[in-house]
Amino acid sequence: MKLRTGLLAFAAVISSSALFAQEPVVGRADESLFADKDPALHRNKQATLHIMKELLQCGQWERSGEWLTDAYHQHNPNAATGREAVVYFFTQVMKQPRSASCDKLTTQVVSVTAQGDLVTVLVPRRYKDPRPDAAGKCYFTTWFDTWRFVNGKADEHWDPATIAPPPSPEACPPGQ
Repeated sequence: MKLRTGLLAFAAVISSSALFAQEPVVGRADESLFADKDPALHRNKQATLHIMKELLQCGQWERSGEWLTDAYHQHNPNAATGREAVVYFFTQVMKQPRSASCDKLTTQVVSVTAQGDLVTVLVPRRYKDPRPDAAGKCYFTTWFDTWRFVNGKADEHWDPATIAPPPSPEACPPGQ
């Protein structure tokens, strides 16, 4: 009986969020991460930069044909496949606003890796902690986007999105 009680107490302590201090995921808005000495990888990284800056950051979806194929295979369950469907998702469903200035990437980036026809970008995310014992607290995680390129345009996309989307990273107040 003592062993069982001890194990239950140990499990309760281990599952307590207070024991798991987490370091924030830190990125930087650095366009040099999208450069590569290999010309093919450099072209794909630069196309990724344009997707992130012009489309995702600034909402210039009328330019999507410059960076996405018409087929654009989408593996995010919230947006349909095809360039037109993705444009519709961001402009009509998400109602993404246009940004006045697209001079510099403002998205914080942890890393950009490229191999073959794939480019993966890791970005920090911060969410409100949904656990009852962590009310008002936030936690950090890392989001990824991976694109597969064909002739300099993204033809396929993956990310960890779920059908029930997580809360917006901006929903968590700074400094928590």
